[in-house]
Amino acid sequence: MTRDQWNALVDHAREEAPNECCGYVRAAEGTVQEVVRAENPRRSPYAFELDSKSLLATNVLDDEGYEVGIYHSHPRSAAEPSQTDINLAHYPHWTYLIVSLAGGEPVVRAWHITDGRFDEEDLVLEG
Repeated sequence: MTRDQWNALVDHAREEAPNECCGYVRAAEGTVQEVVRAENPRRSPYAFELDSKSLLATNVLDDEGYEVGIYHSHPRSAAEPSQTDINLAHYPHWTYLIVSLAGGEPVVRAWHITDGRFDEEDLVLEG
């Protein structure tokens, strides 16, 4: 992920605060190619859901062989999956990125969530 892409996630989170933002990334061979903002119809500080157009787009990307990442923000908590995040992670081969605005500096972490378990992935910033 480039610094500009990382900044795009953080900027989106800041703009939507105190509510959670969400969106998705398209990647290939472990490299993010595009960051796309989505709408969070829940407009909530505690939960998110991708709007139907964005969910359809992510499934098309998946069908086309791209790697898919879903991102959302935690305006007041750590960049770790909440129980709600774990319960709603229906795509075990996708990456889930969480942007935390809690505390001082923003933090972005990446996760794989499968069968109620979560494992952190390396998130490498380029540039």
